[in-house]
Amino acid sequence: MSTSSPLHDVHAALGASFTDFAGWSMPLRYGSELAEHRAVREAAGLFDLSHMGEIELTGPEAGRALDYALVGNLSGLKVGRARYTMICDAAGGVLDDLVVYRLGEDHFMVVANASNSDLVAGELRSRAEGFTVEVDDRSRNCALVACQGPRSAGIIGRVCDADLDTLTYYGSVPTRVAGHDVLLARTGYTGEDGFEVFAQAEHATDVWAALTGAGEADGLLPAGLAARDTLRLEAGMPLYGNELSADMSPFDAGLGRVVKFDKAADFVGRAALEERAKNPADHKRVGLTSEGRRAPRHGYPVLDGDTPVGTVTSGALSPTLGHPIAMAYVPPALTEPGTALFVDVRGKAQPVEVVKLPFYKRA
Repeated sequence: MSTSSPLHDVHAALGASFTDFAGWSMPLRYGSELAEHRAVREAAGLFDLSHMGEIELTGPEAGRALDYALVGNLSGLKVGRARYTMICDAAGGVLDDLVVYRLGEDHFMVVANASNSDLVAGELRSRAEGFTVEVDDRSRNCALVACQGPRSAGIIGRVCDADLDTLTYYGSVPTRVAGHDVLLARTGYTGEDGFEVFAQAEHATDVWAALTGAGEADGLLPAGLAARDTLRLEAGMPLYGNELSADMSPFDAGLGRVVKFDKAADFVGRAALEERAKNPADHKRVGLTSEGRRAPRHGYPVLDGDTPVGTVTSGALSPTLGHPIAMAYVPPALTEPGTALFVDVRGKAQPVEVVKLPFYKRA
């Protein structure tokens, strides 16, 4: 049985089509996913992301516990800042990619993907043993609403008194929206400027209504998971289960920069990751583009002539660019931009060209 978002009734009243995602019933689209996508690129979109996991760590050794549990240097994170990182297993495989917020000297919040939330919470509890820290999974009590797009700052500025001029990318600040205490973060998953609002689940409807009203004149539209997926694909952002998995390390995914070997602490997976860092990956993540309307999809084979050489991890017809785009893993020798390859699209070899990621970058 799917878990419902605290905003489920709001979405139903808006005519949303729902889908089961990681055990949650979430809005896939409200009408036209193309219109929702374009609203985020040109104005603003409003997303319900309450299916994400929020795990808080508090205590004098919270930073040290995270340094051991994750591949990043979290004890060095300043209060009010966030960092993209990963949690790996002992063999160096990626269990999830995460965003960690430092809310106070002894207070952190780890945001996990919905599909891995319980796993991450369990791993953090296990890895925190021996440290003076408490681990609290607040996922079911927390709602997350994201306002993304070039007009998002103006919309957010109408509903709270946070100083947005000083709130830079990957920064966060406590504030109030609709009379409720929230955490406002300048983060997102669309490639646009945007904000994420963490609130108590019982306050989600008020927060959503406040943002909806504030954004009406700016063309704000509610946006579902379908638009979120094409937006993150255009921005070249990895999705766990597609571009990331326990079968690969951060280095295999081209994200070795998140692994901090220079931190003083030992961490889970360190020895395996040091070995993986020394050995070039057999495959690397690239962008692919093609003409026409038939988009490569997840799992489609990538061909060099008639020879299978890789697999598409994500693909779609890009609403912004007007042609098919995809991410795939191919051998290092085939990663140079301009390399001509093919994708087997339902039995037909479709020409594609390797391009540098991301496909889209805001001005």
